[in-house]
Amino acid sequence: MTENLKNDNSNKKINKKEVIQALKFILCSIGAAGIQFGSFAIFNLFLPEEKYYYLCYIPSLILSILFNFTLNRNFTFKASNNIPLAMTKVFIFYLVFTPLSALWGQGLAMAGWNEFVILIFTMLINFVTEFIYQRFYVFHPKYNQPTQTQQIEENLENPNDKSNNENKQEN
Repeated sequence: MTENLKNDNSNKKINKKEVIQALKFILCSIGAAGIQFGSFAIFNLFLPEEKYYYLCYIPSLILSILFNFTLNRNFTFKASNNIPLAMTKVFIFYLVFTPLSALWGQGLAMAGWNEFVILIFTMLINFVTEFIYQRFYVFHPKYNQPTQTQQIEENLENPNDKSNNENKQEN
């Protein structure tokens, strides 16, 4: 019976941790959305015609990606893994997402949809798919183990931190 209580407590901790992580992702995404929406609006001032939707969308998406990746890596997922590898994984995601979203966005704009409605719709799709991709692939704990060099640096920076040493002994 005590073992069942321990399992229930560990499940609550995991659920609480996941909820907090999701909330942090939402906060970071709101910031990224602001950057994307604002830059899109500025680009749209200079290229207001529907045929230029993608020229407004792609640069604003890139600005949003850079902001979101940096913040999520440091704040949401507290990733200590190989940054170039994580960036490559995110780049691969956007190699698929960007052309698809630019194509459907351009098509909807040419069909007479409002550019900002398209942008919001696309941002919502990006939000959901990016969270799943980053949570379960890019920053998943299985793939987010510190390198040996990072472990040594962390121990040198915090020699009295018992949690660091305990975590490393468990791995």
